[in-house]
Amino acid sequence: MEASEGRYRVETGCAARALVRRDSLVATAPPAPRWLLIENRAGWPRQALSSLQSATGMERALGDEVGRACRELGIRPVLIRRYGRYARADLPPAEPGVQGPDEQSGQLGRRWGLVDCRVGQRVVRWGQLAADEQLLDVLAGREVGTVSSEPVYLVCTHGRHDACCAVWGRPVAAALAAAYPERTWECSHIGGDRFAANVVTLPNGLFYGQVSPDRVVELVEQDAAGVVVPDLLRGSGVFIPPVQAAQHFARAAGHAPSVDNLLPRTVEELPGNRWRILLASTTGPITIELSAHFDTVNARLTCAGSSPTQIRRFELHHLTN
Repeated sequence: MEASEGRYRVETGCAARALVRRDSLVATAPPAPRWLLIENRAGWPRQALSSLQSATGMERALGDEVGRACRELGIRPVLIRRYGRYARADLPPAEPGVQGPDEQSGQLGRRWGLVDCRVGQRVVRWGQLAADEQLLDVLAGREVGTVSSEPVYLVCTHGRHDACCAVWGRPVAAALAAAYPERTWECSHIGGDRFAANVVTLPNGLFYGQVSPDRVVELVEQDAAGVVVPDLLRGSGVFIPPVQAAQHFARAAGHAPSVDNLLPRTVEELPGNRWRILLASTTGPITIELSAHFDTVNARLTCAGSSPTQIRRFELHHLTN
C-alpha cells in the first residue's frame, strides 16, 4: 500500500509486492510448537485476545493473563471461526464492513482447541467453553478436552491486522472449506502478512505461504499423507529458522520430503551467524553448514510497515551425507 494513498489496493499491498520481488518463503515460519485455538463468533478485533469476555468485566486483564500464560508455556493463541461468517467484517478500510448477523449473539458454548505439534507428542484436543476464564484452566492442564484424530487447517484472514490477509486468504478458505468443511478454520494473525494467503496445518505444525485457491486442497491432502509441499513451505513452527533452512537445503538436494524426515539431531551455533546442523534422514545422517544474512530492501513487509527494512536470507555452505 502506498503511503501517499489512504486506501488499500490489492496490486500495491504487501502480498502483491512480495510476489513481484520473489521474496523467499524459506525459513520464515515463526515459533509455534503448541497452539491454543479459541472459537470466535464476532468479527476479528485488531488484537485477538482483546475479544475475551470476563464475567467481572475485566476483558483486557483476562486477555493479558491468557497471553502471559501462553508465552510462558510456548503456546501460540489464535482466534478461529468457520468460513462464511462475518464475510464483510474484515474488509480493508477502502470498503467499510458491517457486522455479521450473529455479532451480538454471544460466545457461550464456543469451542477451544489445544494442539501440540512437537515430534512424538502431536495431538489435537477439543473442548467447550462455559466462560472465557476457563481458558486459564485449559492452559494449566486442569481441562484436558477430548482427543481428535482429525487434522486442523488454519487460513489467516485477519484483515484488521493486514488487509492482504483477508483479500488473499478468504478465497483460499472458501476453496478449502468446500472440500474439508470440518477441518477448515479461518484464523487471526499468524505472521508473514506478505506471504498471504498463509495456511497452517495442524498437528504437523507446518506454515505455508503464497497459497492459491487452486493449490490448497492438494497441499492439505499431501499433509494428511505425511508429505510437505516444498515450493509453498515456509517451515515448521516446531524448529528454529536455521533448522528450517537446513531442512529446505536437504530437500533441495533430493532428500525425501516426508514430514518426519530430516529431524534435527544436533544444532551447533558457530561464530559469524553460522550454524552446523546434523539432520537424520531416511538415507542416513546429513551435516549442513549455513549462515544467515540480512539484506536491506526498499519495501514494506506489511501493508502498515515502514521502508526500508531488512529481510533475513540463509546461505548454504556445506552439505555432507
